[in-house]
Formats: sequence, structure tokens, C-alpha cells
Amino acid sequence: MFIPLHDANSLKYIKAQYVTLSIIALNVIIFALTSIGGDYAEATIIGLGYIPAIIHHLATLPAAYDIVPPNLTYITYAFLHADIFHLGGNMLFLWVFGDNIEDALGHVKFLIFYLLCAAAGAFLHGVILPDSQAPLIGASGAIAGIVAAYLLLHPRVKVWVLAFGRIPLRIPAIYPLILWVAVQFVMLLWGGDQQVSWPAHVGGIIAGALLIVVLKRRNVPLFDRAIVSPRAVVVEKEPPITAPETGPVKWGR
Repeated sequence: MFIPLHDANSLKYIKAQYVTLSIIALNVIIFALTSIGGDYAEATIIGLGYIPAIIHHLATLPAAYDIVPPNLTYITYAFLHADIFHLGGNMLFLWVFGDNIEDALGHVKFLIFYLLCAAAGAFLHGVILPDSQAPLIGASGAIAGIVAAYLLLHPRVKVWVLAFGRIPLRIPAIYPLILWVAVQFVMLLWGGDQQVSWPAHVGGIIAGALLIVVLKRRNVPLFDRAIVSPRAVVVEKEPPITAPETGPVKWGR
């Protein structure tokens, strides 16, 4: 639908988005390790992925895949990805929109926000598909929460996006983000591509919209009007250089 590229929205309260960068780095490292393939990758996905049938005691996980307590998979699944495109798409959304959410919440609250949105996505996935034995993996639930929070905080910020993956546009964030949110709900009700967990996306969206109101700094407004853009480089005009008033120019010394 669209690919986010950049938003002109500077940080106001923090020096750098340390948690956002750390989450991206951790996801990349885990993906690199699980891309080795073979039994190791399979055990990681099954053992750390969120499996509703296991959570609801409708199936039993083989001992070889019993890596962490089942309840921890509400979080661990969000750090696993199926392929480089799955990873790249989620991390790009996190890179563009995550820093401003971290700025609005603070480092610790942002980490809590991110993990709770991931857990909410897994929870709704399990409620709608309680007997599913397929592992749910990916950061999409947490990313959906970030998208919802950004939409509530900065709807007027101009963002660069690639519409349909090829048309560059610079438009207010409200247009692509509200369209993205609407598509998630429509696909959930319509029962779209079964390879995508639309319930996890919707769960993350609902959690993100609620949590940003509760966890944001008190002086951070919703639907802000004053946008902090990056400082532009201003070149002051110098007065034109004029020749000194002298007599006629003569050749020689």
C-alpha cells in the first residue's frame, strides 16, 4: 500500500532514540542467527513463536521445542521474522515513526509501550484463532501500536512515502496512516490473506491508541498543531561587492 521513508519531525525531549535503535539492532541480530536454517531455526520459531493452541492448552509442545514458558511467547514472538522483507518492512516503520513515540513517552515507558502492544497483538490473535497451531511471529503487532500512537500525536506532520511502492509523495501523516489502520480492520472483518495476522495488527492498534493517552508525557498534546521540524541551514545574503570609487584605471604599475 505504501512504504514510509522519512518524517520531518525532530525530537523535543530526548537526545537520541536509544530504545528504538536497540530494538532494531536486536531484531536484526536475531534474524541473522535464525537465518542459519535447519533444526536450529525451526526450534527457535516453534519454541519462541506465539502458538494459540499451546496457550489455551489445546495442544502440547514437544520437549525439544520447549524453550521458554508459554506465556513469555506473548513477547518473544515479536522478535522473530520469516524473511528479510518481513524484517525490513517492520523495521522501516519502526525507524520512521518509533523515535517520536519514544520522545513522547521517554525511554522506559516506550519500551513498556512496545512490549504491551506486541502482547496485545498476540492476545487478540489467540482470541480469534484459539486452536491455531501455527506459530505467530513478527513485530507487526508492536509496529501497529506505534502507527496508532503516531496518528494520534502527529497527524499533521509531513511524511515522505512511496505510494504503491513506486510513487514518492510528501503528505500529512494522517492520510497514509489512517488508511493503513482502516485496511487492517477491513481485512480482519473480511478475512483477507491468511498468511497475515490481521488480528495481531488490530490488537496492536487498539493497545497503541489507548496506551499513548495513558503513558505520554503530560505536556505532550494529542493531535498537535505545533510541529518541530529539523533546523534548516540558513544562508544570509551578503551585500553585493561594489568597486571602490577611484579614478580611471591605468595599465602598468
